[in-house]
Amino acid sequence: MLNCAVIMGRLTADPELRTTPNGISVTSFSVAVDRSYQRAGEERQTDFINVVAWRNTAEFVSRYFRKGSMIAVQGSIQTRNYEDRNGNKRTAFEIVADNVSFCGSKSESGTTGGAPARQAAPAAPAPSFSTGSADDFDDLSSDEELLPF
Repeated sequence: MLNCAVIMGRLTADPELRTTPNGISVTSFSVAVDRSYQRAGEERQTDFINVVAWRNTAEFVSRYFRKGSMIAVQGSIQTRNYEDRNGNKRTAFEIVADNVSFCGSKSESGTTGGAPARQAAPAAPAPSFSTGSADDFDDLSSDEELLPF
């Protein structure tokens, strides 16, 4: 069996950390995820996906993410049955987060902690692999020299 879900989107509200009677941290939040297909002349559709995070993951999300923060969530889809206020039976679908990651800059995700966002310095160009010499490498004369031990 395989049950893997990976989404990336923006939080629709600030996550609130709660604690179960047994002292386990939990937070629930919703992620707005744009659909990849857009019909010509129409606005892009968005899905709002419910996520629940437990223990350290819940504490991490509630500490570092705010409404509008870009977030990547990896977990599994779970369903649970419940009865609404009118007595109707309902089924909830949600992702139980195993891992969450930052996806934007600090200033985009709102995690600057009130400090002004700093502009990043221009990045240095990546080193070229062709600038090195091959003096450190020996030529192999036969396949016998390729044995690992």
